[in-house]
Amino acid sequence: MIYTKQLTKVFGETVAVDQLHLDVEKELFIFLGPNGAGKTTTIKMLTGLLRPTQGSIRIGGIDMLKDPLGAKRLIGYVPEQPHLYEKLTAVEFILFLADIHRVPRREALRRMQRYFELFDLIDTSAALIEELSHGTKQKVALAGALIADPQVLVLDEPTVGLDPKSAHRLKDLLRHLVGRGRTIFMSTHILELAERMCDRIGIIHKGRLLAVNTLDGLRNQAASSAHTLEDIFLQLTGEENTSAFHTGFLEE
Repeated sequence: MIYTKQLTKVFGETVAVDQLHLDVEKELFIFLGPNGAGKTTTIKMLTGLLRPTQGSIRIGGIDMLKDPLGAKRLIGYVPEQPHLYEKLTAVEFILFLADIHRVPRREALRRMQRYFELFDLIDTSAALIEELSHGTKQKVALAGALIADPQVLVLDEPTVGLDPKSAHRLKDLLRHLVGRGRTIFMSTHILELAERMCDRIGIIHKGRLLAVNTLDGLRNQAASSAHTLEDIFLQLTGEENTSAFHTGFLEE
């Protein structure tokens, strides 16, 4: 469902993403990397918000560069910092997105009710978005991304700002969607979350893809001392010896 070949993005003299090859099927794919590794730049290219310097992107077999509207119709996207229409209510915003995606009104109302109940948005549904907390805005953004029942859901740090109950419900929902044949592409810094949820993991560092595999496959790639995803991640990115304890920063 998501395929990239030699995907590259250069900003001035900085290569943010370097010759990235991805082949993501109907699965929950976790995209990991340190800050500045190229995760968000990759996601913006996958969703058509950023044009690559080089390479190709296909979503569901549709070329993002040749037919961006066709590719984007298959995608639901939640950025790390959602930018919503602040002067709309949550209901107005969701129905606006449903209209853009040509979801029939009766079906849109049914789906909206389901997601508002799932994310505890009923009581704030009539409030202006500008009045909502960050976490509540995040839940509205998730409902908006889901309203068109997309084939591909791209999530950039989706649990940031969510309360524990909503985060738990989101995890259950994502597994349910994968069971229905949807593709989930998600970046997160919460390695425990990635470890529990993933079908496969991609690790990017300094713009280059270091590994793509199942968790067990990554364990086989890593040294015998690497048992958890955190161990594997730190080893593959070369950051296992950069903690304050190793550098002596905390030594007296």
